[in-house]
Amino acid sequence: MSELDPRLLEILACPCEQHAPVVEQGPTLVCTRCRTTFEVRDGIPVMLLDEATPGPAGIGADLGE
Repeated sequence: MSELDPRLLEILACPCEQHAPVVEQGPTLVCTRCRTTFEVRDGIPVMLLDEATPGPAGIGADLGE
């Protein structure tokens, strides 16, 4: 996977109600709040909750750090 444009990563956020930023981890994007993962297909982030893999406590859950 090629890295996404850093400017795009600056504006992308988890589409749940909390809108936390996402970070790139390997071939996916991961929400910094709930650890929900989003696939990147052909260099395009798929930021749809119904296609995401929920984090350990569910989509939008605050796992705190």
